[in-house]
Amino acid sequence: MAASGHPDGGSTVRNAVGRGTPTLKQARAVRTRATVLEAAARLFARKGFKVVTMQEIAEEAGATKGAVYFHFPNKEALAAELVGGFYAAAPKTTEAMDDPGLEPLETVRRLTMATAYRVRDEVVAQAAVRLQTERMITDADLPLPFVDYINVYTLLLEKAKEAGELPPETSAETLAKTVVASFFGVQHVSWILHDRADVVERVEELLDLILPRR
Repeated sequence: MAASGHPDGGSTVRNAVGRGTPTLKQARAVRTRATVLEAAARLFARKGFKVVTMQEIAEEAGATKGAVYFHFPNKEALAAELVGGFYAAAPKTTEAMDDPGLEPLETVRRLTMATAYRVRDEVVAQAAVRLQTERMITDADLPLPFVDYINVYTLLLEKAKEAGELPPETSAETLAKTVVASFFGVQHVSWILHDRADVVERVEELLDLILPRR
């Protein structure tokens, strides 16, 4: 008779625990990686890329330096991931707003306002924006900024033309570049003058000028 009362003498329980261990380790690794990224974001957003060290990031994350290096070989890799994640969010956010009843121009407005709230409220977004402004003084191989936003806006503005929301002679690409450049300019001014406290209001004003509602 099995000592545990289980037909396999408890081996099933032991196997289940054994099978679960890699999963638990993986979950912990995912949490640690996210914690390190957010810690780096707070430091980059507050101090800039040059002066932050991997030791500071480890202390901010409450992790060992070895744990930080396990996930990221250097701070350049952290910077690249933060910037890449921020700009790649544009297509994902647009997909989340995919509503057949929503006019293309309204989708542009909502995407822009969602980004405004992110740069006001989320430290990861603030870090990404600061890092891309410092790209010329860092050694990090950062993803090219703005391109994903311009591409998404161009597609949406082409749909707006087809729907009669914009004059037929409008260049969707030119307008997309104008919206993106204006947005990032407005958020930068808001950051320098008011620590982004008024960025949502300023972006709303911008959209009312460039893309007025019918």
